[in-house]
Amino acid sequence: MNIDEQINFLKRRCVDFISTDALRKKLECASRENKPLRIKYGADPSAPDIHLGHVVGLNKLREFQDFGHTIVFIIGDFTGMIGDPSGRSQTRQPLTSEQVKSNAQSYKKQVFKILDPQKTEIRFNSEWCSKMKFEEVIRLSSNVTVAQMLAREDFAKRYNDNQPISMVEFLYPLVQAYDSVMIKADIEVGGTDQLFNLLLGRELQKIFGQDQQCIITLPLLEGLDGAKKMSKSLNNYVGINELPNEMFGKLMSIPDSLMWKYFSNIVLLTDKEINELKSGLKDQSIHPRSLKERLAKEIVSKFVGEPEATSASEEFKRIFTQKILPTDIPIISISPSQIGLLDFMLKAGLVKTKSEARRLVRQGAVKLNDEKVIDEKLILTPIEGMVLQSGKRGFIKIKIR
Repeated sequence: MNIDEQINFLKRRCVDFISTDALRKKLECASRENKPLRIKYGADPSAPDIHLGHVVGLNKLREFQDFGHTIVFIIGDFTGMIGDPSGRSQTRQPLTSEQVKSNAQSYKKQVFKILDPQKTEIRFNSEWCSKMKFEEVIRLSSNVTVAQMLAREDFAKRYNDNQPISMVEFLYPLVQAYDSVMIKADIEVGGTDQLFNLLLGRELQKIFGQDQQCIITLPLLEGLDGAKKMSKSLNNYVGINELPNEMFGKLMSIPDSLMWKYFSNIVLLTDKEINELKSGLKDQSIHPRSLKERLAKEIVSKFVGEPEATSASEEFKRIFTQKILPTDIPIISISPSQIGLLDFMLKAGLVKTKSEARRLVRQGAVKLNDEKVIDEKLILTPIEGMVLQSGKRGFIKIKIR
């Protein structure tokens, strides 16, 4: 592809693109000097899992790699060890250095399911942030005004609502912006919710006498609920390291309206291919269920393998269409003593809290030997071979010890 064709290709599926002319100049320079561009992407190490929401960005990074450029994958271990200073986020608890290292190793294994390791630099922002003296932090902070920070939508809303904003919160986007300076980023890729931070990176680069990075933002992927951004904390995510049956089942549960976004941003179908599928639905030559099965199979194949995707599809049909129990139900060894239903669900790992168990019972989503349970105060007398189902995909079989 020539440079204009590359630009048109890279602009696909983007929301913000700043700017076409700047990117053309960078690509021309890279070609002339035979020097790859440096594409920055930052990741929060608060959890070890990468989910499909992250894949939207990783797919774009891979496109740059296919054109010969280098991805600088920054793990925010320095900020991760601080946690969320606002106290509002349960997902950004302070991490120990051991947790960060563990999560980082997990990230590496997972991102290389998409990225080319030969064209990827893994960097930690503690490399430069932990070495800064207090006077350097003050000097860096002097480059940004409070007015600039309050231009960020969430800060402005909280300020207008008289909600507290800690000074450390102002430093978070500053640290992310400073990362761009330290790695001399040519381009930064992020979600639409990161636009302010990406723009701040451009400003700092200008102050430090560097060429300003181009900016690409990508759409945020809604999770299984079809409403909120995919997030582990909301339990509406599909992890790329999950078991194939679990991954397939989750994907079959998404609202039909979300299929197009997943087909576009995860499977990477073209607009033409998606329009053909929409036409097939309209003239009823394609059934929505078969289309969702195709989506689930393609995604499981992408991250696990085609044989596993086929097996997961067959298992799903057996459980949900033919109403047959799964072939491999986890077994819990338990004494024959009586136990409360909610306590048992918690002990078996079917739920994280008793309140979650209670909600599932009230929703009619709990079955005992295929009989719906409606009494949340039920006392179980465990019997060998008894099967408890929680939700659509949670099964456990009892073994008396």
